[in-house]
Amino acid sequence: MKRGKLFLFSVIMLAIAVFLAACGGDDSGDNGDSGNGGDTPKLISMLTGGTSGTYYPLGGEMAKIIDDETGIKTDALSSNASADNVIALQEGEAELAFVQTDVVAFAAEGINAFEDNPVDNVLAIGSLYPETVQIVTTAKSGITSVEDLAGKTVSVGAPGSGTYINAEQILEVHDMTMDDINAQHLDFGESTGGIQDGDIDAAFITAGWPTGAVEGLGATTEVSIVPVEQDKIDAIIEKYPYYAEDTIPGGTYGGIDEDIKTVAVLAMLAVTDELSEDTVYEITKAIYENAGSISHSKGEFITPEAGVEGIGIDFHPGAEKYFKEAGVLE
Repeated sequence: MKRGKLFLFSVIMLAIAVFLAACGGDDSGDNGDSGNGGDTPKLISMLTGGTSGTYYPLGGEMAKIIDDETGIKTDALSSNASADNVIALQEGEAELAFVQTDVVAFAAEGINAFEDNPVDNVLAIGSLYPETVQIVTTAKSGITSVEDLAGKTVSVGAPGSGTYINAEQILEVHDMTMDDINAQHLDFGESTGGIQDGDIDAAFITAGWPTGAVEGLGATTEVSIVPVEQDKIDAIIEKYPYYAEDTIPGGTYGGIDEDIKTVAVLAMLAVTDELSEDTVYEITKAIYENAGSISHSKGEFITPEAGVEGIGIDFHPGAEKYFKEAGVLE
């Protein structure tokens, strides 16, 4: 009798274990989704840039909007910016990322930093604002033109950043190369810190103005921004159409009263194609319909109309759906 009861007990426990295992398998999609048929993820990661640039603080505000409007908890994480962010998306290490429009176009084409490694699983959410190429130095450096950078110690951006490519192309239209300067690969905070300490003479900083690192430098040092002359602006736009003419208004940084002419690319949000159409639609709608609540000065540039400008890769179907509904994409 005891053996019979023990056998029955074992059968019941086995049945319960099988039932619980089956129930546990039903939860496998709670933490993410795959393609257009997946569930809404509970948590996503958004890669931004260095903490002293524009991406990081703006990304923090946008992450809160996504969280508030969609219920998807979004972590805004600092990073080395554009090129590294694209690779992280490609390798499934994050779902969203800030990138430059030119850099992600290079990734799709498999050129420059992405030579022999074209990226085919990263899609566009939309453009955000102009990213201005700012050549930062001090008033006492004597550097007043791009040509004056020859022989100087110049930061050209962190490894993996779009800033490096911008610096290379600006030098190119001035008949210069990286060999003409003592190039240093520093992030924005390290660049301005190096200028303040006298370790470097100038730095290329591609970011929306005002940039926190430059403002910080201006609090202790008389900052100067090197202009790009009109003929060189025309030359770089002709050769690289993803650039646009831009102006840093006088008064943006303390001690600089006159407008500074230069060029800009665009900042945009990119997304992995693993997120579903519904999820990306809700994220896109949340960002572009709540940009008015963003306190960062770049929030005013984030509109549905601007969101479809300068995109050199395919839109994610969810973003495309939103922009078509908004009437800004055919």
